[in-house]
Amino acid sequence: MDSQTSQASQPSPSPQPPHTFQVDLRGLVDLLSHHLYSSPKVYLRELLQNAVDAVTARRADEPDAPARVRLYAEGGALRVEDTGVGLTEADVHSLLATIGRSSKRAEGLEEARSDFLGQFGIGLLACFVVAERIRVVSRSARTPGAPPVEWTASDDGSYTVRTLPDAERPEPGTTVHLVARAGAAEWLAPGRVAELARDFGSLLPYDVRVGDEAVTDLPAPWDRPYPGPAARRVALARHCHDLFGFTPLDTIDLSVPLAGIRGVAYVLPSAVSPAQRAGHRVHLKGMLLTERAEQLLPDWAFFVRCVLDTDSLRPTASREALYEDETLAGVREALGERIRAWLTGLAAGDPERLAAFLSVHHLGVKSLARHDREMLRTMLPWLPFETTDGRLSLEEFAQRHTVVHFTRTVEEFRQVAPIASAQGIGVINGGYTYDSELVQALPSVRPGTVVAELDAETVTAHLDAVDPAEELALSGFLAAARARLDPLGCDVVLRAFHPLSVSALHLDDRDARHEQARADAEAQADDLWAGILGSLRGSAPRARLVLNHLNPLVRRISALPDPELIGTAAESLYGQALLMAQRPLRPADSALLNRAFIGLLEWATHSEDGRA
Repeated sequence: MDSQTSQASQPSPSPQPPHTFQVDLRGLVDLLSHHLYSSPKVYLRELLQNAVDAVTARRADEPDAPARVRLYAEGGALRVEDTGVGLTEADVHSLLATIGRSSKRAEGLEEARSDFLGQFGIGLLACFVVAERIRVVSRSARTPGAPPVEWTASDDGSYTVRTLPDAERPEPGTTVHLVARAGAAEWLAPGRVAELARDFGSLLPYDVRVGDEAVTDLPAPWDRPYPGPAARRVALARHCHDLFGFTPLDTIDLSVPLAGIRGVAYVLPSAVSPAQRAGHRVHLKGMLLTERAEQLLPDWAFFVRCVLDTDSLRPTASREALYEDETLAGVREALGERIRAWLTGLAAGDPERLAAFLSVHHLGVKSLARHDREMLRTMLPWLPFETTDGRLSLEEFAQRHTVVHFTRTVEEFRQVAPIASAQGIGVINGGYTYDSELVQALPSVRPGTVVAELDAETVTAHLDAVDPAEELALSGFLAAARARLDPLGCDVVLRAFHPLSVSALHLDDRDARHEQARADAEAQADDLWAGILGSLRGSAPRARLVLNHLNPLVRRISALPDPELIGTAAESLYGQALLMAQRPLRPADSALLNRAFIGLLEWATHSEDGRA
């Protein structure tokens, strides 16, 4: 008999019975409180959510059924009563004692599941974050003959179930009793319960009260009727101040019926960084889901804070954030369109309000205009830019200049702005966020516009050359100045330009600065690293100090007979040109300025001593 036959004749092992997972409830509660939920306060949202869902389920069968939720807090305990669908004893065993199973999956409710807030089956488990014991008394509205049932659970994972006399709960519905765990009594205090209930449940569609105090405040502020637009604006501004702590510049309606979105965006009264993530308040079917929804709006809309109610977006398992899916992406795009339409409307019909808005939030509109050519075209007469002609819009600047020059950095603009303006060259400072991108996009929305980057070579080319004979006569002066500035990686050239008050102009470009940074690093590196940096040496143009031959001071310096004094004066002109361009000074530049200042003082005092 071969081996295969021998193996086939042996009896196969008997199948092993399946095993079930064992859950450490205390460990799971610790996981929930430290990793799933941001704060113990969510326990109250879970209680409200279960109560509201129970009422919704009952009304699916009985449209006229009472819709009440009542909360009573006293002495470190909390009682929550609802007139919802209730539970039978079988429901209690199946639903309350099984982690991860939601009553929204129960037979007959699946088709109505979109009407419920909770869909993850965590439910009462979250209450163990603040309570050591949970007691539930419930009577089913679907099985009228079923007696009331009591389910009592402890945080050690044990629970008991028993039926009660009819008198214990004569009407359908559910009552949840919580007893605070050690150190968590503050979360069940009457004031805290009322505060949390108002925060979570102000837009719930049913009658929710803490004691005798109403929690719900309907209709929502953006849905209420007002005598007129001005009254509505005042009321919403008050709502914004109460909710977010600021009075908005304006309000934007965010109603998107097809996406089940109703709400409002409030425009911030002061500028914020584009990198700052905005926190928006999102209600899901009336229940507050989160105060920190960050992915609700496009990134460019960082100048608004939103509050809205939705019935289409999906929550994450913790129900404290929105699930990123195609629906959320579509809602984000739709809300962005609402804000875009508001901006377009201001441009067309209310330029004063638009100007007030742009004076604070032009950065957000520029961010939008980078990707939206129609928005750029609309905002051309309004978006402000720093230019050599002052603060102007792109449209006005392009009307003044046949060629729209721009620099990519603020430093380059400060270098060339005084000289370019005197030469009749219009320059836009493209060094601020988004500005260079928008200037380069100008021809796409304004056909025929010529845009050119302005660099050191272009500026130098626009300066008048000095007569060759005069420059030759000053060759000794130029040689002494070049020798002194050569170690700094700077050439010296002589030109004639206006304004006459500018004695020298320091010009470089990004390539020159990169080469200078490489040379500085090479000088400070050890032999191995210096060799590596030396191999990277490029042929980039060096910075240049352009001396103004029309300036009286430069003329007097060029006539000095002492090469050493000429070198000291050249260093002084170099330092002054750096300061005029508002360039950050390197240690070598600071040392040069100090050396030149001391050298000029010594020369001046020496001259005085000689005359004495």
